[in-house]
Amino acid sequence: MRTYTIDVIAGDGIGKEVAPAAVTCIDEIAAQHEFRVAWRDRDWGSDRYLADGAMMPADGIDQLRDGDGIFLGAVGHPDIDDTVTLWGLLIPIRRAFQQYLNIRPVRLLPGIQPRVTRNAEIDVVIVRENVEGEYSEVGGRAYEGTPEAMAFQQSLFTKRGITRVAEYAAQLASTRRGHLVSATKSNGLLHSMPFWDETVAETVARFPGVELESVLIDALTARMVLAPNSVDVIVASNLFGDILSDLAAAVAGSIGIAPSANVNPDRAMPSMFEPVHGTAPDIVGKGLANPVGQLWAGAMMLEHLGEAQGAAALRGAFERALADGVSTPDLGGSVSTSEFIDEVLKHIRSTAKAPGSGVTSTGTLLRGVAAQLSR
Repeated sequence: MRTYTIDVIAGDGIGKEVAPAAVTCIDEIAAQHEFRVAWRDRDWGSDRYLADGAMMPADGIDQLRDGDGIFLGAVGHPDIDDTVTLWGLLIPIRRAFQQYLNIRPVRLLPGIQPRVTRNAEIDVVIVRENVEGEYSEVGGRAYEGTPEAMAFQQSLFTKRGITRVAEYAAQLASTRRGHLVSATKSNGLLHSMPFWDETVAETVARFPGVELESVLIDALTARMVLAPNSVDVIVASNLFGDILSDLAAAVAGSIGIAPSANVNPDRAMPSMFEPVHGTAPDIVGKGLANPVGQLWAGAMMLEHLGEAQGAAALRGAFERALADGVSTPDLGGSVSTSEFIDEVLKHIRSTAKAPGSGVTSTGTLLRGVAAQLSR
């Protein structure tokens, strides 16, 4: 039997609720599709930091290295600075394993009303550069505690880093509508964004079937609200991609539905899959957390592992639940996290019992991901 070793880092807040829930659904899928997931639970996160002073063990990266993937819930705690929680766990994993592609699909799912009601069609993939750009460690502070206190932060853009993310985005666009938008701010950032623009244009020129449109980030945010159906694939820097994906998810209904894949394309090291949402401390323990983002991230993980049928079955199950009007309060529904998962499990099991039934993949992104990652 095909077996995959996956490290689960539920993390903090509602991550501890949605990650185990998604694991239950993936195990059900695995049993039906004749593969097995060997889960390795890691109690890493803010509780560990409060107890031991570190988000993960000193050899944490090495512990993950021989796995087939990482399934992350959420990271963050109201009593700990975000620079500690993110730079103590999430960002080191992304960089140590060269997960330089951050793939974030946003689609209007069945049964969900978009927040901007006239936009009935939303199907966007944001390809975010994930290990450099504005999220750089180059910087510092001086004159702390004085009126002259100062801080500086330097963005870091490399030709190699921009080229490889633009190449992936162009390849993905070629499997979809052939239109690629590059997020920029070259009218305000004198050096980094013109360099980004030049490198993206040079790269995309090698894909004659792909039309490139460079759009200023402020105009692009407005466009994502007013006309998201005019956008298909976006390539963006670390910061711009982060912001755009949250905005797009909110337009499509809720940040709770959006997944994220941190991908090492050559598969030399494990990739990591997580929902876009945060830890939501205001609803922890209330059973209100939306597990769709975690479930969709799980489907992306299965696709990456080569289990395309299992991925489609999982995605189809939560889409059918939503289409039936079953949803958590953030989407206007009234069911709890566990009740939604029960509904998803019901659909998974009913599909398995139907003779000759199959689930057609509705995730245009994942077909593109599979095609590009197999190159």
